[in-house]
Amino acid sequence: MIETLTLITLGVLFLVFFRPGKTPPLESQLVIERPGQYKITLAPKLNLAQPFIEAIIDRLAKSNVSTQHGSARQFFAVSDRQVATAHGDVYLLAIIVRGGMIHFVGSQPVSGGPANYLETIKTNAKDLLEDFPVSDERSKALEDSLFGAIREASGERGIVVEQLKDQADI
Repeated sequence: MIETLTLITLGVLFLVFFRPGKTPPLESQLVIERPGQYKITLAPKLNLAQPFIEAIIDRLAKSNVSTQHGSARQFFAVSDRQVATAHGDVYLLAIIVRGGMIHFVGSQPVSGGPANYLETIKTNAKDLLEDFPVSDERSKALEDSLFGAIREASGERGIVVEQLKDQADI
């Protein structure tokens, strides 16, 4: 009887102290690059968004859409319970296709609320948006593919995604 209680107690203590937990948020920017394919740049403490972004990449690869021709840009406010930021569980995500590369830029919202989300993410992706090419038919198809990929990946993970558009995009 005492041996059983001792084993149960040791088992519980082992689980409490050595169980796998969440990866602690990084205090520095995370950059992941696969040359010629994609580049992910995440603001500090957004490293837990990486699996979601990789799921988007997988959806894009399965869709057989060529990123070699055309340019596209999409902006999103992402509500993910797994990723806590200073402003709750919302972070901003820009997906930009230029020159055959897919760029993902993740940032935390600044004060001012949802009204400033689009301006915040555009500021953080400023280098990629500079001299952005004019949209054409290929670009519209690519933007639709990006939106479809993020919608599928978010639906599988229970993540709420709101597309951010400004007056020029409407």
